[in-house]
Amino acid sequence: MSGKRSVSEKPKQRGILYYLGVGLSAGLLAFVVLVGTLVIVVPAATGSTPLTVLTSSMEPSLPPGTLVIVKPAEASDIRVGEVMTYQLESGKAVYVTHRVTEKSTSSNGEVTFTTKGDNNDVEDPAAVQEVQILGEVWYSVPWIGYINNMVGGNRGWLVPTIAIGLFLYAGYMLASGLATSLRKRRDAAPGVAEAPAEEANAEQPSTEPKITEESRS
Repeated sequence: MSGKRSVSEKPKQRGILYYLGVGLSAGLLAFVVLVGTLVIVVPAATGSTPLTVLTSSMEPSLPPGTLVIVKPAEASDIRVGEVMTYQLESGKAVYVTHRVTEKSTSSNGEVTFTTKGDNNDVEDPAAVQEVQILGEVWYSVPWIGYINNMVGGNRGWLVPTIAIGLFLYAGYMLASGLATSLRKRRDAAPGVAEAPAEEANAEQPSTEPKITEESRS
């Protein structure tokens, strides 16, 4: 009887909240993979440097909290109108990301740059020497740098740590979903297997001889 009841039970209907949760999980996983690729994989593969914008001098294109990926570039490849990152003082790890407004070449072949923040009224007072250049801004990721700004001090470890944590969380979600799916299939298998056997027993005619009153007499 219990086998028949398990066969006759209808599968539970999944509501809109279930499918909404699946969609959100898939979207979060895709977002995590995209952020991880932009923040970790691409910079590591190209030798680029991720930096956080700290001031509003490049608003509205690069507001505070934006993570910029700076790709190494030769001075000869940087053109007027491009955004580059350079050391405020040669040899010191204090960087400025501003737009190139003028490029000059001296008689001895030395290249210098005049820069200006998009949100500033005047150009930067000192010309940028070739030795100060870190590279040009390749692309930017908005908002990711906000958490980095809150830490202060050495920020180099923070963004990779966050991205790795997101990757681990996405992996956990994927493994959990696969485990739930396998468990549901395993639980459903016995009921499906019992149905043919019970139906066969119910439909199979008896082959034993019938004893009637006439045969006894």
